[in-house]
Amino acid sequence: MVLRTLPFELSVCKVSDVSAIDLNEDFFFVGRTDEEISLVCKTSSVPGATTAREDGWKGFRIEGVLDFSLIGILSKISSVLAENKIGIFAVSTYNTDYILVKEENFGRALKALEDAGYEIDQ
Repeated sequence: MVLRTLPFELSVCKVSDVSAIDLNEDFFFVGRTDEEISLVCKTSSVPGATTAREDGWKGFRIEGVLDFSLIGILSKISSVLAENKIGIFAVSTYNTDYILVKEENFGRALKALEDAGYEIDQ
């Protein structure tokens, strides 16, 4: 399985209003519940109207389109990282999964995954 690194820094934020989000950006995730609106985006694209913000994330995606019948892909990756004491923030789209780790752990995360048999495409 190929993991492709993302070539930019990411931030995880809370916003009070979706109108603060630039929907023309090429990379972002928005999640809305009855309690909050969360935004994951390039650090360079964080809107000014955030209520909370955490910078310093790097990420990678599982390459290719993942069929919904596939089981345990994210679980196996997160287990490898957990065994190496590396926390994650995961986001899924219709096609695939994205895994974020803090920037200071990113190199260690990639090495652990490579040692576990994953191909890393940087």
